[in-house]
Amino acid sequence: MAGKANKKAARAVSPKATQARTKSPASRAKKAARESKPDAAGRARAKRILDLLEKRHPDAHIYLDFKTPFQLLIATVLAAQCTDERVNEVTPVLFGRYPTAADLAAARLPDMEKLVRSTGFFRQKARSVVQCARVITDEFGGEVPANVEALTKIRGIGRKTANVVLSNAFGGQAIAVDTHVQRVSQRIGLATVKEPDKIEKQLCALIPEARWTRATLLLGTHGRRICTAKKPDCPRCPVNSLCNYYAGVLAAQPGAAP
Repeated sequence: MAGKANKKAARAVSPKATQARTKSPASRAKKAARESKPDAAGRARAKRILDLLEKRHPDAHIYLDFKTPFQLLIATVLAAQCTDERVNEVTPVLFGRYPTAADLAAARLPDMEKLVRSTGFFRQKARSVVQCARVITDEFGGEVPANVEALTKIRGIGRKTANVVLSNAFGGQAIAVDTHVQRVSQRIGLATVKEPDKIEKQLCALIPEARWTRATLLLGTHGRRICTAKKPDCPRCPVNSLCNYYAGVLAAQPGAAP
């Protein structure tokens, strides 16, 4: 009886279900982008929002300091649950001592833990950066690969980190959903989901590819300067007339029309 039950259970898993489980992140992203088809009005609204943010934040830029793709990769790993400003205090010392991937790959964990301690979760981050450096050294000849698929195969490197490196170190087009991009896109109403990977897909469907990297920088800078986590400065926001969050704030005010 047990043998028959096992055979039935095996037959119950369809080939399509197996394929769905084995699809790569890139394949899932492309599929979701095809399925999420915003209308012309949605794309026009997104364009208007980005145009207004460009006027307000013409100096929008990445806030992590780096000189090479490898430095940006490591800095982005350290920036998880940490401010960019704190990471920028740590990395000059880190890269002064370990200037190349091969140097960092040979680092002792206790030494690395001391260097990155102030960034939080230092034991996990120390292991991650050393392991990342070893993979870069052993599998990629010491050079950071310039594509998301290869980067995300490295343990501890997710789509956000890969997209940050691709867009800022290699000049590619990508949307990297960090905490600021996530918050701002949700508040404004450009994104209607919670998961960063799904937010990325929605934004990619709304925004022309040629603006993906710039959109990330604009949304991120806006989140740092105006649309902050605890107390967004809605009256000063250049896109408040297009913002779902601000519409809710106005509706909640005494005397607002029902």
